[in-house]
Amino acid sequence: MEKISSEAKKRYAERVKEYRERIDEITDRNKEREIRIQKTSKSQGLTSGQYRGDQSTDPETLKEVNSIRFELADQYLNIVSYYNLMNALSISLLGIKNESFLNDARKSCYKSIIYMEEIVSPYIDAPFSDYQHGVESVGDSDDRSKYRFLTKLGFAIDSVIEGFGSGSKWKWSFVELQGRYAVIAKNLLNLKTFIARLDPRIEGYSERLAHVQLAKRLLQQSADRYREKYELSTMRLDDIKKAILFLAAMKRLHTLLGEMEESDVVKKKMEIWKTKMEDDQKKREMAQKMEKLKKPGS
Repeated sequence: MEKISSEAKKRYAERVKEYRERIDEITDRNKEREIRIQKTSKSQGLTSGQYRGDQSTDPETLKEVNSIRFELADQYLNIVSYYNLMNALSISLLGIKNESFLNDARKSCYKSIIYMEEIVSPYIDAPFSDYQHGVESVGDSDDRSKYRFLTKLGFAIDSVIEGFGSGSKWKWSFVELQGRYAVIAKNLLNLKTFIARLDPRIEGYSERLAHVQLAKRLLQQSADRYREKYELSTMRLDDIKKAILFLAAMKRLHTLLGEMEESDVVKKKMEIWKTKMEDDQKKREMAQKMEKLKKPGS
């Protein structure tokens, strides 16, 4: 490795300092927002820090709290962008990847997702009524902002994954990160009003259409990735079960949208994957029995 010049180190330190200051500014404002959430939640008897969208007796309070959460989720993505920029500077000026910055960016992606889960729930496949109040607190009138946020989150996650590279130790943990992104994309859809608002004359039509297509693609991607993780890495039942759960969520979405042919295709795929899971389980149980019989004294 070539020796890094003093001039390169100096330029790097100056640029990184600038971005660190911006991160600190955002972090300080985020702390103030978090305090506002805690105070408002406490005064209204809401439980802070987890999804409670179905328990608010005051829709306006829930709307206020979730508006702050949405803002926090967005601001953490701004932090991700600064960490990615600092890593890019490290590569261009010093010739080395800075995994510390990338790891901080990864953690900030999770923080953004957690705030969104507090708004619309982390439920992969559940009736819309189970998380309806949280979705409605965001409002139908801001479909552009919802879709803009989702594309920003997707870009942030892709940038972090690309930064770490294909051989990263986080390779399989990114399956969970992308899966939680898929759930947020699906759960941000107001399935009660979506069909009625799928009209080109209603403002935000193109964003709503793009949003639902994104949700479908991400659900399928997550199903495929969890199955891949199961077959190539863990062989754990909870991974293949989660893959099937993502298919179930996609089937539910197709059904609610009246897309019955697509729903049937997903249903057949679910049946095939369930059969695969059951066959694998039987093979493992048989292998365990055979192993037991081989042991002395059995």
